[in-house]
Amino acid sequence: MTKTPRRKSTPVQAGEITLGGGRPIVVQTMTDTPTADQDATFIQTRELADNGAELVRWTINDEDAATAAPAIIQRLRDAGYTTPIIGDFHYNGHLLLSRFPDMARALAKYRINPGNMGKGKAHDENFRTCVKIAIDNGKPVRIGVNSGSLNQELLAKLTAQNAKLKNPKPAGDIFLKAMVASALDSAAAAEALGLKKNKIVLSVKMSDLPDMVKAYQTLAEKCSYALHLGLTEAGSGLEGIIASAAGLAILLQQGIGDTIRVSLTPQPGRPRTEEVRVCRILLQSLGLRLFTPKVVSCPGCGRTRSDDYQRLARKVKDFIHDHMPEWKTAYPGVEAMTIAVMGCVVNGPGESRHADIGISLPGATEKDVAPVYIKGKLFKILKGQGIEEQFCEIIAEYTARAYRAKTQPAP
Repeated sequence: MTKTPRRKSTPVQAGEITLGGGRPIVVQTMTDTPTADQDATFIQTRELADNGAELVRWTINDEDAATAAPAIIQRLRDAGYTTPIIGDFHYNGHLLLSRFPDMARALAKYRINPGNMGKGKAHDENFRTCVKIAIDNGKPVRIGVNSGSLNQELLAKLTAQNAKLKNPKPAGDIFLKAMVASALDSAAAAEALGLKKNKIVLSVKMSDLPDMVKAYQTLAEKCSYALHLGLTEAGSGLEGIIASAAGLAILLQQGIGDTIRVSLTPQPGRPRTEEVRVCRILLQSLGLRLFTPKVVSCPGCGRTRSDDYQRLARKVKDFIHDHMPEWKTAYPGVEAMTIAVMGCVVNGPGESRHADIGISLPGATEKDVAPVYIKGKLFKILKGQGIEEQFCEIIAEYTARAYRAKTQPAP
C-alpha cells in the first residue's frame, strides 16, 4: 500500500501520551457518565482504557464534577491506570479552573470551545483565564471549534465582509472560513498569552461530512498545530460508524490528523467502548496502526456450504480477542499476523496462501476436507468433527513459534 506522508505537526505531550510529531495516531473517547458520580465514571473510564482508549475526556461542568475529578484520577492511578484524563469545559471553564486548583493540576489536558466563552471583553477575559491556568500548570489545551457553537460575532463579521464583495461567496464557504479562522485566531491569542505551540491542539468538528473534510484540509494547510479529528454528532449504529469512517479515512489517507474520536450516539445495551473499537479498526484497516491480528474471511455466496465458515470466522476472532492480553506481551509483533478463513475453492486456497495462516473450508460441491496453509505452504488437512478447535490450536502453536520474544527459550 502506498501511503501519503504524514503531515508534519508540532508534538504535544498529554500525560504519558504524545500527540503529533509523526507519533502513532492516538485513539480517544469520552465518558457519558456524570463525572460527579465517582463510581460510574471510574468504572467506565477503566472499561474504555481496557479496550484501547489512550485518552479519555470527562465533562467538567459544575462544582461537583470539579471536586470529583482529582479523586477519580487518583483512584485510577492507584488501580494502575495511567490513561491521561482530559477536562471538557464549556461556558464556565474559567470559573471552575480558577476555583478548583487541585482539579486543574490533576487533569492531563484541557478542552475549551471559543464559541462558548462569552462575547466581547468577557470572552477575551475568560479565554485568558483558561490559558493562563494551563500555562501555570504546564497543561496542553485543545481549542475545539464546533459548528453547533461557532463564535457568532466572528461569523457575523466575516459575513458582513463577504456581502461587500463584488462577487460574494456562498454562505457555506463563509461558515467554513469562520470555523478555521476561529481555531487559528484562538491559537494565535493563546500563543500571545504565552502558551507554547507544543501545548496547543486544534479541532474544527462538525456533523456534515464534506464540510468537515474541507475544514480540516484548509486548517492543515494553514498551520502546524497538532490536530484532533472527528465528525461530531455522527449519529448511531451503522450510519454513525460509516459516516465517521468515511470522513476520517479521507483525512488520514492524506496524512492529516494526530488523534481521532468517533462520536457515536450510544444504542441501548451497547457498550461505550464501541467508539474505541471503531477507531482501532479504522486505523488498522488503513495500515496506520496495528492492534490485533487481522482475520480475512469469506463473505459467502451460492458456492459456500452451510454456515461453517461463518462460525469458524467468529470463533477465530473470539479466540484472538481472548488471547491478546497475553499475546501482546509474550509475543511481540503478533499484531501483524494475518489469518484467512475462506469458504470455497474460488479464492480459498489463494487467500489462505497469502496469509500467515489460512484455512479453506469446502464449498457446496467440494470434498469434505479443509486444507490449512502456513506461510504459503500446505501444512495439514483437517476433516471431520472439531475443525474449529483444531484450527485454533494451530494458530496458538504458530503464534508461540513465530512471535516468541528472542529472550525466551523456544518451546
